Amino acid sequence: VSALIHAATMVSAGVFLTARTFPIFEAGDALPVVAGIGAFTALFAALIALAQFDIKRILAYSTLSQLGFMVAALGVGGWVAAMFHLLTHAFFKALLFLGSGSVIHGMEGAVGHDSNTAQDIRNMGGMRRFMPLTFFTYMAGFLALSGFPGFAGFWSKDEILADSFRNNTLVWAVLTVASLLTAFYMTRQVMIVFFGSFRGHHPRKPQY
Repeated sequence: VSALIHAATMVSAGVFLTARTFPIFEAGDALPVVAGIGAFTALFAALIALAQFDIKRILAYSTLSQLGFMVAALGVGGWVAAMFHLLTHAFFKALLFLGSGSVIHGMEGAVGHDSNTAQDIRNMGGMRRFMPLTFFTYMAGFLALSGFPGFAGFWSKDEILADSFRNNTLVWAVLTVASLLTAFYMTRQVMIVFFGSFRGHHPRKPQY
C-alpha cells in the first residue's frame, strides 16, 4: 500500500494536474511562484528526512522532496523533465517502499509487532547478511534515488537541474543542495540498516 501511494497515487495527482494545466500557469505568470514552492519543498522535506529514524518516514519525506523537484521543474518550464522524473520516481520509490516493507517484516520476527520498534532504524543493522535479496534490490532503488550515474534517477534529476540552470539559477542552487541532501540521508539510512552489527537483540523502546 505504501509503495502504491508514494509511487503513483499521491505523487501523480498534484504534479500531473499542474502539468496538464501548464498553459494556464504560464498565461497567468504564476510559474515563478510554482518554481519557488517546488524548490522550497524539495529542500525543506530533505532536511526533515535527515532527522528521521523510522525507515518509512525517511522514504515518505523523500517523496515530498522529490515532489518538490517535479514542481520546481514545471515552474522553470521543464515540463518534459518533470514528467520524466515523475515516471522514474514511481519505479524506484515503489522498489524502496517494497524493500522497507520486507525489512520491517523481517524485523518483526526479532523485535515483535510493535511498529515503532520494528521500523526504527536504530534497532536494525547488518540486515544485508540476513536479507541479501532485499539488500541488493534496495541498493538499486537507493542508487536511483540518490542520482548515481547510470541509474534512472540520475537521468531525470539531471534534466531538472539542467532546465533550472538555464532558466533560474536560484532554483538550481536550491535543488542542487537538496540533491546532495538526498544522497546523504539515503546513505545514512542504508548504512544504519544494512551495515554494522544487528542491534535488534536489545531494541529501543518507543518513548511516549
